[in-house]
Amino acid sequence: MQIKLNSIQDVKDFVNAANKSAKEIDVKSGRYSVDAKSLLGMFSLDLSCPVDVIVSGEPDMEFTEAIQKFSI
Repeated sequence: MQIKLNSIQDVKDFVNAANKSAKEIDVKSGRYSVDAKSLLGMFSLDLSCPVDVIVSGEPDMEFTEAIQKFSI
């Protein structure tokens, strides 16, 4: 799924939601991919453009609902 994080608070909220999930979650921007549970990793991406969220296995509903507000 693609999301857009528009502010620092959006990034913090996204990382908090990812940390509550037991799944492995990666975020990809261009050719770079980082762990979605890493705040520092998230800030290393170009967040001016939409990014791809990649969940290993079936994403849990709690995580999906928590990041729904960032969907584009």
